[in-house]
Amino acid sequence: MSTVIENLLLRKQKLVEQLEKAQSVEDRDKIEHQLEQINTALDFLDRPGPRGGE
Repeated sequence: MSTVIENLLLRKQKLVEQLEKAQSVEDRDKIEHQLEQINTALDFLDRPGPRGGE
């Protein structure tokens, strides 16, 4: 599971770098959408599982 999280974090870092360089509004929107998807995936993976003890 940690490999998935590491890959998502790496992808997120690259997208943030691209966002800083993005020229057009369309590019920024696409990158921001991808960042939202990654954040959602990270939130989902970070949740405690059924044996989380909550």
